[in-house]
Amino acid sequence: MAGETVITVVGNLTADPELRFTQNGLPVANFTIASTPRNMDRATNEWKDGDPLFLRASVWREFAEHVAGTLTKGMRVIAQGRLRQRSYQDREGNQRTAIELEVDEIGPSLRYATAQVTRAAARTDGQGPAASAPAGQEQQWATSEPPVDGGWTYGDDTPF
Repeated sequence: MAGETVITVVGNLTADPELRFTQNGLPVANFTIASTPRNMDRATNEWKDGDPLFLRASVWREFAEHVAGTLTKGMRVIAQGRLRQRSYQDREGNQRTAIELEVDEIGPSLRYATAQVTRAAARTDGQGPAASAPAGQEQQWATSEPPVDGGWTYGDDTPF
């Protein structure tokens, strides 16, 4: 990955990930992560929101199916990936440039929520690695912090 711009973004999904399939049948999920910085205004002793960053992101193959089946609108996520720049012409013929995140890793933030993770079943169709636990074994994790942003939670409080 020499020379690539790798970043980590923490933010909220603006909508459910949109799962589509290419003409060759490859799954791809697209979504937007909104990340808004907050700073303490020392003059007023209040938190102030900065300008939000809306970053389009995509994941491919089995990963796309996992994301679309797990993450939903409003969830706080941590995403790491590579920034990609592409140029295109809009409908009016104007040249445009888009910056997008090609996600390598993504998951829910556990700062204000809990999560339960179940390892995906092995693929037998030759489309991806068989990176799953033996049948009947699950990987579970959670935090003991109560959810405070909107009340959404994932699973129970079962620790490792």
